[in-house]
Amino acid sequence: MVVTSSAIRDASAARVLGETIVALATPPGRGAIAVVRCSGADARVVAARTFRPATPGPLESRFVRFGHVVDAEGCVIDQAMALYLAAPSTPTGEDVLELHVHGSPVVVRETLAAAQSAGARMALPGEFTRRAFLNGKIDLSQADAVADLIEAEHRGAARAAESRLDGTLRDAVRALRDPLDAALEELAAAVDFPDEVPAPNSASLAALVSALRDGAAELRASWEMGRLLREGLSAAIVGPPNAGKSSLLNALLGEERALVSETAGTTRDTLDGQTVIDGVLLRLVDTAGIRQTDEAIEAAGVERARRAAAQASLLIVVLDGSAPLAQDALTVLEQTRGRRRLLLFNKADLGETGWQQWLASPGSRESETTIFGSVLRSSDIERTKSALASLGWDDVAPDPARPHLASAWQAQAVEEAIAAFDRVLETLHAGHPADVCVGDLVEASAALGQLSGEAVTEQLLEAIFSRFCIGK
Repeated sequence: MVVTSSAIRDASAARVLGETIVALATPPGRGAIAVVRCSGADARVVAARTFRPATPGPLESRFVRFGHVVDAEGCVIDQAMALYLAAPSTPTGEDVLELHVHGSPVVVRETLAAAQSAGARMALPGEFTRRAFLNGKIDLSQADAVADLIEAEHRGAARAAESRLDGTLRDAVRALRDPLDAALEELAAAVDFPDEVPAPNSASLAALVSALRDGAAELRASWEMGRLLREGLSAAIVGPPNAGKSSLLNALLGEERALVSETAGTTRDTLDGQTVIDGVLLRLVDTAGIRQTDEAIEAAGVERARRAAAQASLLIVVLDGSAPLAQDALTVLEQTRGRRRLLLFNKADLGETGWQQWLASPGSRESETTIFGSVLRSSDIERTKSALASLGWDDVAPDPARPHLASAWQAQAVEEAIAAFDRVLETLHAGHPADVCVGDLVEASAALGQLSGEAVTEQLLEAIFSRFCIGK
């Protein structure tokens, strides 16, 4: 069931918002500083019971005080800095207390115990961010962006999350939902007061819904970019033995990740690594050389190579361009035909027999991304990176600053809105009166409202905030 955010907030407030929570806000383990954070109505009470200022006087909001953290018996746990923030101008919308102690696991454990003895309870995963959402400090798309920012593995993903945290997706959804809700209000007024408010013009309503549908479709298209920025692109390096696959992996990663040998069949298992090209994460998998073999271990490696190739979004097919293309090379070319692939004819420094053989073949006339070069030359590695960017994500233009969808639940919500818009347009084009469309327009508004949290299921909230660590 989809309910309004106000209903969810009322239910959550009755369940948890009356309690004061505490958790470690910095990563666990040893460090210079650890931050223990409290949020809730009793944060000031917790401060009075656990923090003893070096100079007399109560804590003032937004002023840092030096003193000591003490346990329930008044024994000193550690020197500390205390920061108190009074509601509502806080990250969670509640009173917040931060105790900055030395980053000792023992000190942290004792400080958390002291706070619990003073009336706080341990926070659940994501509960600080969830309270920020429930108290109207952020919307649901921004809350989801917080988790993505914490999990970001490269700068592109971090920038994309920062963009959504700044409200780019929220603003894009609001640009669709505000005129939709205005149209619904007009329809409702026409139904309730038919003598005073004229019914909306069906043609004008159809034009509006069509424009909103186009905007929602643009958001739906951004899901591919969002997924690329968030998850990266998987690329399998495949080809016959001794073509230079492991050397390519090492060159792309900038480190000796794979063992390289002139002996064919050195790679027996898959090796992986990741690199960033043009702000996008590329997950690379080096595979065993694909060829017919009776040797059991090598055959197992070949089978794993085939599975890795089947699961990858992009294939980098490495072939020896200096020697005649043997049957193993021709088989790999045929088996990967029709896949999104980059053909790299390697070992240009040793000759071009295989490359010329390819140019003379019918297959070379197909529109494919092909490079003749050497993985030992930095200029050819740069050419390879540019080709991967063009082949892998140039069509979705990964600009982290643009409004974009970043998760499957967001894409599903927009898909539901588009389906509702389509039903409205079908109804209007069939000549039915505008008020018949109210139900579908409400569904479209509710679907878009899921992105901000204005209309959302409790199950979706649980799924989103379960991604968070304790303390965030």
